[in-house]
Amino acid sequence: MSLNFFDKLSQNLIELLNDGDDYNVIIEVENKEKSFTAHSNVLKFRSSYFRRDLENIRPNENNIKIIIKSSISAQIFNVILQYIYGGTVCLENCETRFIYDLMLVADEFELEELTNKLETLLIETKGSWLRTHFSFIYHSIFSRNNFEKLKNFCNDIIVKYPDLIFVADDFTSLKESALISLIKRNDLQIEEVKIWDYVIKWGIAQTSTLPTNLDDWTKENFLTLKTTLQQCLPHIRYFHLSVADEFELEELTNKLETLLIETKGSWLRTHFSFIYHSIFSRNNFEKLKNFCNDIIVKYPDLIFVADDFTSLKESALISLIKRNDLQIEEVKIWDYVIKWGIAQTSTLPTNLDDWTKENFLTLKTTLQQCLPHIRYFHLLGIEVLDKIQPYKKILDKQLWKDINQRLIAPERPVKSTILPPRSVLITELPPRSKESFSTIISEEHAAEISTWIDRKTTVYTLTNIPYKFELILRGTQDGFAPQTFWNICHGHICTVVLVKVKGTDEIVGGYNPLAWDKNTDGQWMETKDSFIFSLKNGDIPNSILSRVKNTKCAVLNISKNDQIRYGPHFSDFRMCSHKSDFTLDNYCFCRNYGFHYEKPIRSSSEYFSIINYEVFKIVRKTI
Repeated sequence: MSLNFFDKLSQNLIELLNDGDDYNVIIEVENKEKSFTAHSNVLKFRSSYFRRDLENIRPNENNIKIIIKSSISAQIFNVILQYIYGGTVCLENCETRFIYDLMLVADEFELEELTNKLETLLIETKGSWLRTHFSFIYHSIFSRNNFEKLKNFCNDIIVKYPDLIFVADDFTSLKESALISLIKRNDLQIEEVKIWDYVIKWGIAQTSTLPTNLDDWTKENFLTLKTTLQQCLPHIRYFHLSVADEFELEELTNKLETLLIETKGSWLRTHFSFIYHSIFSRNNFEKLKNFCNDIIVKYPDLIFVADDFTSLKESALISLIKRNDLQIEEVKIWDYVIKWGIAQTSTLPTNLDDWTKENFLTLKTTLQQCLPHIRYFHLLGIEVLDKIQPYKKILDKQLWKDINQRLIAPERPVKSTILPPRSVLITELPPRSKESFSTIISEEHAAEISTWIDRKTTVYTLTNIPYKFELILRGTQDGFAPQTFWNICHGHICTVVLVKVKGTDEIVGGYNPLAWDKNTDGQWMETKDSFIFSLKNGDIPNSILSRVKNTKCAVLNISKNDQIRYGPHFSDFRMCSHKSDFTLDNYCFCRNYGFHYEKPIRSSSEYFSIINYEVFKIVRKTI
């Protein structure tokens, strides 16, 4: 039997640190504006970095060794010393950026235990912040040899949203190791010919001596580029480039696609599995994808019980499980999704009882784009108990709470989004799938917005929403030019603007009770009833309501000359594009502090692009 007294030991060592006697090391930080005293023996035995550093430093006339770390803040180094001496780290009320910087410094000092703990903490609890500051995070972790979990976390996002890195302005400054870690992935969602283009672009950027005009290149120039790209070139899938794709013959590709569907349907069905897997390895062929999916929803065994089901591309799986008319029991869809997710992650233990918290987190990350499409609230209680509960750790806590609440008290409203049940096809008269009123928000979101409009404290249920949401504008059908907003929305009162932010789960927007007016020279509108908001969705657990506080600057009608760049403008939230397309540049903006409105609706003040936006006229229902 052994007795441990670590708490007292930690306390005594902290007292030694704070004592100020018998020290023989001074560490100067923050541009030498702050210094700390320490003991060489403690530093050497706790950090191999300090062991090496201290061996190379000569003591001064007072037998003191001085270490200078100018770039490290005093606040961070104080935490480092508290950990080295007492094994304790207090992160209460710390900003996420501070935790991230602390992790980098811990890595610099080779404090592996602390580094790993902070890395896991960031992934498990600060995922939204990591995504918001994605480019900065990605470049900084790949400049180091560690942080494998963070690198995998980032790469799992990039393979699904490659534009985050590949079309970024700083793409060519990417570390070679980062580029290779992406292009070697089998699930990278870019056409192979574009991957080739990006690799060539990156390689040329690393070699400033190459001529601008390819016609002027010498044999030596090509050899230089070959040497630069020698670690990248083996990962290009040269033999999976189609001739039409390779030469970007879009017109020919579309003609052949249509010809196959209209005249070769029998051959496509005979070679169904081959066709399905090959088209979903590319970003084109939408007509063929729809052709195949229309077959699969009626005959799902063609894919779901096939031997190669687990090799299905994520985009293909999502395109199926999001369909309202997929003819499989919901509990079986769950089983197939879990089976597919586990197959993508070979490191998971075979026995579920052996899974760690990190194993569940890995599966959750793998399935983050699939899980929102499961119709949890249409499962039987026994199905939830037998199938969902063993994997409850991959679900958001609120969702798991709502699933259980729904089973116990089905009449009570829940906070999670409730997807409609899948429609069962009847041979005599198949039902039509009801088209959702919005491509961005759910009925639950509409109930929440209606509650805010009426300043209620209790959210309306779905059956007593007092308003109709009448669509005025949708970016995907009307276009994303700022001028389009003013042309279509001019004169409309009581409107809600909804925006889906690119690269995140964020939905932001604003409510304007007054009329939009395109014929002004730029005029603020005064109202006490406008508000801006962000909605719970995916990784965003809670909605945020921010009412106007400076009522004289609630909403801005943009001047005619500026309407080619600016769309709806709520002061603290505005839509802008210098390319006359909100999806093509990153100029939409939300303040990260309350200026004219009560509070920020985003944690970041970074500019962003959008995937889609909608404007609805809010009309009170008639009884």
